[in-house]
Amino acid sequence: MEAKVEQFSQKWLSLLVSGLIAAAALAGVVAMQSSGQLGGITAVETQGEKPAPAISAASFKQSEQQEGLRLKMLKALPTFGFDNLVADWTFLKFLQYFGDDEARSVTGYHLSQDYFDIITRHDPRWVEIYPFLSIAVSFYQAKPEIAVRLMERGISALSPQIDPQAWRVWRNKGLDELLLLGDIPQATRSHDMAAQWVEGTPEGQKLAPMFRATANFLRRDPDSVPVRFAAWSAVYYQTNDKFVRQKARQALVKLGAQVRKDKDGNESFILPTRGN
Repeated sequence: MEAKVEQFSQKWLSLLVSGLIAAAALAGVVAMQSSGQLGGITAVETQGEKPAPAISAASFKQSEQQEGLRLKMLKALPTFGFDNLVADWTFLKFLQYFGDDEARSVTGYHLSQDYFDIITRHDPRWVEIYPFLSIAVSFYQAKPEIAVRLMERGISALSPQIDPQAWRVWRNKGLDELLLLGDIPQATRSHDMAAQWVEGTPEGQKLAPMFRATANFLRRDPDSVPVRFAAWSAVYYQTNDKFVRQKARQALVKLGAQVRKDKDGNESFILPTRGN
């Protein structure tokens, strides 16, 4: 959970400081919250209090059902022009939900898609949320087709002129299509578009050729092992999430990669040349 929270931008942190503004804008939503809870998820224990007794599996499931109902109501509520604030607040709620490992071990991550449905409806231009969407919905919920559909909202609302980092949405979409859906034509197009959108940015000189090469390799060899190796390697090295990293490691080993460890225990992967 700490790794997830560390990725907050200053924008999100400022919302916590400006809680009165959020409370006023979301008064209708706050009114639905049960006493002592935020969205049906157990409140954080305060300093000096004795630890609460272990919550039963039935309680976790009940809280999950209550939160699902709240999200359903939130989708139907008018925002009165505070769309971005609703998206910010919902993302903070998602982090609380996703970071509750004890509860998720009982109920799973079924509400992830609902959180991101709300977020991408109200603020589809929020580029920073799409890696979270991919991890939570594609990997944890095992529904990459839903993640891709939600990412398409961002693609429709964004451009390199709106946000120079918008290419990241195409890249995340392309990785899900390639590695989890096996949709090679769409993965190829996503990498072509990522190359177009990254040009002119500080990362463009390095990344645009790489994305185009990936697309070209996929056109020539849809089952390209080197491309899948490079894609899973990117997933492995770019995530701090243990579950996603484990999935990437398993995929790399399955592709035939050799695992190397340095003196500090850090792993790296080498793909032997064919025929060796």
